[in-house]
Amino acid sequence: MKKKDGLVLRDVCGEKVLVGEGLGAVDFGRLISLNETAAWVWEHLDETASIDSLAQALCQEYDVSPEVARQDVERLVGEWVEAGVVAQ
Repeated sequence: MKKKDGLVLRDVCGEKVLVGEGLGAVDFGRLISLNETAAWVWEHLDETASIDSLAQALCQEYDVSPEVARQDVERLVGEWVEAGVVAQ
């Protein structure tokens, strides 16, 4: 998976949000608010990450079952793909 270029995670008034910087701001032009867990997944998302590796890492970071972690990561990444902020 790959994050869209020009997007960064920022802390805005105590909330984690994805915003565009530079040309990313022109192409994206909006904010996506993330909860603590979603922000953690975003920070661990890179080109070598898979749904399985992210779910396993999430289980190590939070008290969550492997099944729930996988479902949550799949849903979250699916939403990000639909929003155009992540490419698979």
